Amino acid sequence: MTQFGARRHPSSPQADARHIEALRQIPLPLLSDNLHRGTGSVGLQQYSKPTKFTMAGTAVTVRCRGGDNLTTLRAFDDCRPGDVLVIDAAGDLTNAVLGGIMSAGGAMLGLVGIVVDGAIRDVGEIREREFPVYARGANHRGPYKNGPGEINVPVCIGGMVVNPGDIIVGDQDGLLAFPASEAAALIDKALAQQKKEEAQMAEIRAGRWDRSFLDALEAKAIN
Repeated sequence: MTQFGARRHPSSPQADARHIEALRQIPLPLLSDNLHRGTGSVGLQQYSKPTKFTMAGTAVTVRCRGGDNLTTLRAFDDCRPGDVLVIDAAGDLTNAVLGGIMSAGGAMLGLVGIVVDGAIRDVGEIREREFPVYARGANHRGPYKNGPGEINVPVCIGGMVVNPGDIIVGDQDGLLAFPASEAAALIDKALAQQKKEEAQMAEIRAGRWDRSFLDALEAKAIN
């Protein structure tokens, strides 16, 4: 498929497995803070059972018409173990594009998560599983299978641009995507911040909370 509206590109190389494993141990807010707090999705939520690990994997992207999952079904052919399938369904909530069967199939294929900017169904079933599923909403009405759609093109998920091959991470606080080339530096910064926050928590548990930094912040505040 080459014409506009029906493009299918090969999946991008997968991110370094060492970076993925490190990201699985880091809460999303630490990563977000070190990406200037201005990126990430808005309006999507986790529907699967939460775990202590952050979802992290390489993005395989789909852009489809709202309520239609023909291209998403084909995109499973382009997914590898360790990938996250990222579906831009234009935020449409009139018909679900994914449910219990497709999410179970993705888990069986070795995906580490599925993200849908659109509707899903079989929520009760999905909530019982630890396989990460994120979506904008839910609707019992099932999908059409007419197409067209595109695979491995830039997509928009809750206002966040996701490019094929980006690393996408998620936990109960939301979703974040960034180029794989930025992973090493981001991990270092997040781990450094984590140590600082752990020290602050230790002080609070000991009955202390140093808020003297507020004086400097207020001094430079623009009123």
